[in-house]
Amino acid sequence: MTSMTLWSHLATRALAGDAPTRDEALAVLNAPDDELLPLLEAAFRVRREYHGRDVRIHVLQNAKLGACPEDCGFCSQSSRYDSGVGRSKLQTAEEIIAGAKQAAEMGAVKYCIVTATRGPSERDLDVICGAVEQIKAEYNINICTSLGLLKEGQAERLKAAGVTRFNHNLESSREFFREVVTSHTWDDRVGTVQRAKAAGLEACCGGIMGMGESLDDRVALAFSLRELEVESIPVNFLDPRPGTPMGDQPRMSPAECLKTLAMVRFVNPTRDIRIAGGREVNLRSMQALALYPANSLFVEGYLTTPGAGAEADLQMIRDAGFSIAELVMA
Repeated sequence: MTSMTLWSHLATRALAGDAPTRDEALAVLNAPDDELLPLLEAAFRVRREYHGRDVRIHVLQNAKLGACPEDCGFCSQSSRYDSGVGRSKLQTAEEIIAGAKQAAEMGAVKYCIVTATRGPSERDLDVICGAVEQIKAEYNINICTSLGLLKEGQAERLKAAGVTRFNHNLESSREFFREVVTSHTWDDRVGTVQRAKAAGLEACCGGIMGMGESLDDRVALAFSLRELEVESIPVNFLDPRPGTPMGDQPRMSPAECLKTLAMVRFVNPTRDIRIAGGREVNLRSMQALALYPANSLFVEGYLTTPGAGAEADLQMIRDAGFSIAELVMA
């Protein structure tokens, strides 16, 4: 089978609900650059079947900046590194609610409340759950939270308040994870994802590409996400942050990013796949092509870095012939 035939074969199998083999997934990442367009066409067949031409808009709210005690090597919010991002206490409920209002006004389907922490304190949960209850009463928007490692009963509190999805990324493969984080384990993260799902929350779980991992590690992460049956997969591309251990990592090329998104789509054909952090600086002028394998993106920036801006992103989506997904309440 030629590689050009392989891409079509993988799309046909994905449409039947079957995953590629790991060797086939690795072949996607190793595809010659001159086969990039046929590869994206095959990935788009799968994306279009399950998501049409809609693009789901998500907005992040960094509700607690910096001072995180964990040692994630990519993260400028770790208190262990001199990255210069600063620190702030948890935002007030009023500030969190104001962010939700802005997200709803720009047509976002998800508003994700994020805190830089090992896990939420009961006090933080009180504030966040109170804010979520008021948001749900006033605005038509779905709520995701990303609060670190969950303890027993915390996912249930979030669910009761009106949260529908919990984000906790695996970041990389089990094998490479110890090169990224030592202050907690890969299994700790898996446990939090499982705890959120057991409470009836959807799982938003992905990783960061370009941290020095191998192509095998990228494939292993994609298959782990399939095995966990997560509903949403944010694919981040490392934007090296000064002062962090990964601050000198080279950025990925646009073609490498696009092949990665195609591979994740073939492995997880039905799932919501989001172009997340590092989109602008890694994909550069080829951002619109990422909409062929992916069906979702963050607008209005990330936790510590700005994006292109909502208007520019929405225009890019329309110019590429895609449409903004309408809100469906969970």
